[in-house]
Amino acid sequence: MPVDMDLSLYAVVDEEFLAGRDPAEVAAVLAANGASVVQYRAKRLAAREFLKRARAVRDALAGSGVPFIVNDRLDIALLCGADGVHVGQDDVAVTDARILMGPRALIGVSVSTAAEAVGAEEDGADYLGAGAVFPTGTKTDAPLMGLDGLKAVRASVKLPVVAIGGLNKRNAAAAVAAGADGLAFISELMCAGDLGAAARELRTIIDAAGRRR
Repeated sequence: MPVDMDLSLYAVVDEEFLAGRDPAEVAAVLAANGASVVQYRAKRLAAREFLKRARAVRDALAGSGVPFIVNDRLDIALLCGADGVHVGQDDVAVTDARILMGPRALIGVSVSTAAEAVGAEEDGADYLGAGAVFPTGTKTDAPLMGLDGLKAVRASVKLPVVAIGGLNKRNAAAAVAAGADGLAFISELMCAGDLGAAARELRTIIDAAGRRR
């Protein structure tokens, strides 16, 4: 993973929240308004449609300098030429994903404990998605780790840590203060009336919190 990679505003384009909008257009708006990483998440799409839309998102981000990550689906990430894949504890192992995607791919892993974080680091992950930090309706089965859990993950590894779960403009600064290198947003962005304005506001909050830390 590039040492200068910016994970600060990790925007998740989730099909569950698009309300008919084009994911490629949404990704382009996010990239133009402060998102430093864009992940495409489509839990319920059939594989063929997922791949079609993932390729469109890839094309929309081409030349922006914003890395494109596919959630969960290693096969889709490979076929669409994504910059990386983000996997959960029950998905393809980091070591296997690395074999297929190569040394330059960005591989993130979802963790909810310090032990999982250490294991992901040992397996060769590039960054961690730690959560759920706050209660979230996006993934109701996610264990709630709180800010103390986030601090424990941060203290256990050297990898960059992206906080996820229930994050919004009111609690973003607290997650940065707890040690997060980046914050992942789904509903806070996807449900905003003005997507670009929401991204810019969150980026301002994150950057200010980072300077205070």
